[in-house]
Amino acid sequence: MKVLKANGAEIPALGLGTYALTGSQCVDIVLRALEVGYRHIDTAAFYENEEAIGAALAASDIPREEIFVTTKVWPSEVQEGLFQRSVEASLNRLALDQVDLLLVHWPPQNDHIDEWARLLCDAAKQGQTRHIGVSNFTTGLLDRMVTACDVPLVVNQVENHPYLDQAKIRAACARHGMALMAYCPLQKGKELFEEAVIAGLAEKHSRTPSQIVLRWHLQHDDAGAIPKTATPERLIENISLFDFELSSEEMAQINLLADRNLRICEYDFSPVWDVP
Repeated sequence: MKVLKANGAEIPALGLGTYALTGSQCVDIVLRALEVGYRHIDTAAFYENEEAIGAALAASDIPREEIFVTTKVWPSEVQEGLFQRSVEASLNRLALDQVDLLLVHWPPQNDHIDEWARLLCDAAKQGQTRHIGVSNFTTGLLDRMVTACDVPLVVNQVENHPYLDQAKIRAACARHGMALMAYCPLQKGKELFEEAVIAGLAEKHSRTPSQIVLRWHLQHDDAGAIPKTATPERLIENISLFDFELSSEEMAQINLLADRNLRICEYDFSPVWDVP
């Protein structure tokens, strides 16, 4: 398993995304993921599945210290009092004393970056999380957040897939010694998988299209991905990536798909994204 080393953190590059997984289905998928080799589980207060993930962690035979757990605070809670309560509630639901990575889920609507930084750093200083980071931050916001924090940021978790040009975010993360963690790494699947370059490389390497795309993610420097699945068979498919490699020419062919610059997660509270 590839491990990302970012500002003192060691993060399994391939994790399990859990958005929209709830209840017993979530428990079962997380347990199965741990059984087949996943060691990075991603959740958030917003997902309303932290209790299920906590139940899976408690039921697993894998030692806690071998599992990297990420959770996130919703932007409306990034203010004094609410932030602390959100973190405590997440730890209680997960039945953990500490998570491995705590993120601000989206940039809040205010511009109080010094406060965002203080709250996030305090959670690390108080031992509620081993590491801190952000999600959905643009290059400008990331630069300002790094300056405001007195604890190193280790991750910017962003939408990333071959249809989206994230070169500027990659460069910003590299500049700050951070990892880029991709959510929605397979975009919506079907259309991307039917692209001639993806389908052709899948046939050439005797792999599935999703394996080609995930391998593309992991071959970028300091980059990882957290594909979500509710299918046990897909868990094994998604993690079976470490016995083949794409050439630099093949990587470059896939990179050309970014000209489409398609974004899935666009909301009224989204920041003004970087222009490719």
